[in-house]
Amino acid sequence: MTTPHPDAPEVIVVGAGLAGLTAARRLTQAGRRVRVLEARGRVGGRTHTLRLPVTGVSVDVGGQWVGPNQPHVMALIRELGLEVFPTHDAGQNLALVLGHRLLYRGLIPPLPPHVLADYALLSGRFEALARRIPKEAPWTAPGAEALDAQTLDTWITRHAHTPQTRALMRLYAGAVFSADAGELSLLHALAYTAHGGGINGHTLTRGNALQDRVLGGAQSIAQRLADGLPDVRLNSPVTRVEQDGAGVTLHTPDGPHRAPHAVLAVPPTLLSGVPFDPPLPPRRAQLQQRLPMGAVIKFLAVYERPFWRDASLSGMAISDTGPVTVTFDNSPPQGAPGVLLGFIEGHDARAPMDRGEEERREAALASLARLSGEAALFPLETVDCNWAAEPYSGGCYGALFGPGTWTGYGQALRAPAGRLHWAGAETARVWMNYMDGAVESGERVAAEVLAAVGLAAAGP
Repeated sequence: MTTPHPDAPEVIVVGAGLAGLTAARRLTQAGRRVRVLEARGRVGGRTHTLRLPVTGVSVDVGGQWVGPNQPHVMALIRELGLEVFPTHDAGQNLALVLGHRLLYRGLIPPLPPHVLADYALLSGRFEALARRIPKEAPWTAPGAEALDAQTLDTWITRHAHTPQTRALMRLYAGAVFSADAGELSLLHALAYTAHGGGINGHTLTRGNALQDRVLGGAQSIAQRLADGLPDVRLNSPVTRVEQDGAGVTLHTPDGPHRAPHAVLAVPPTLLSGVPFDPPLPPRRAQLQQRLPMGAVIKFLAVYERPFWRDASLSGMAISDTGPVTVTFDNSPPQGAPGVLLGFIEGHDARAPMDRGEEERREAALASLARLSGEAALFPLETVDCNWAAEPYSGGCYGALFGPGTWTGYGQALRAPAGRLHWAGAETARVWMNYMDGAVESGERVAAEVLAAVGLAAAGP
């Protein structure tokens, strides 16, 4: 038997996003030798901060928000010595719903009383159902199979009595899942909503998931994590995974890497194209085939100043007419230059995928102008990121669970396969598909690996 080199890794982590890097940090802190393999030429995964060439402003083209109701990522930010600043939300929000332009504060536009009553009844019923769903194990919920057999859109159509209520709930689906309501299992939509404590937890700023942004950009969390690790290897995509009774061999273009345990912290769908020897358990392999990623284009336009504030607008807007359906004031903390962020999601994100860059830009700016004023047509510079075109993400914000997936395959989501362990925002027990969930999954899997190593050391 070949004796392992004393510097050989005890654990290999695949994926240098927040989940993988958090797992690597916790394992390293516990005294384990860890190697991180990352397919991209950068760390950060679905967080990515860019410094724009014309204005020099830094913008997040990937995940960016954290909130006080997200304890794992907030604790990590403090641990790493980073700071946050509040999302700008002063002023009136704007909604374009069924052709009507409405100004408001808070969550709900000033719709007619019968519409408000219908929305209150529907959203209340939806959240009551969500409270019954165990976040860690949605397939165990009362009536799980019936809930998982229908789409969110089927449920909306059946229970909403006004077109405005249907439009608002479908906007919620696009904004939170980067998908159309018809792509989601109702059970998944309920479980996901439960992670945030309700609709408000996912969609409001103060006290909720959109309250803060990371000073210096969200990717700085990953960079700080990576800076504290001894062995992070970029441009190292894993092309084959082999496992035997003594360990795991991960093949990359620069050669094989071997360790007793491996953590795979990448979106499950990306693993469906990687050969495993021996094959994964059938339920796990089938699960990976059933988890497509959401479709979203993040579009940012930079202006000399945040002109919308002159009209007492917050920059936060929703619209049932795309391509941009949700906007935020994404200006830096000093307030200049002004940055408007627009989300293009679901079918609106798929439509422009084959168009040229300039055509996509003009359509997005026209949407911003409808929501914030004609000055939006004249930015100093723009940038967009189509996450479906990112080969090592496959989309954003996270995986979509269609009808039948949770009840048929959910039990395999976190269950280890021999010496292979799973992390990533999709596996989170709290705040699934958020940065907080990614961090929580990394901490969970680190504890899982340490327990497995301890059992092996203890012997029979």
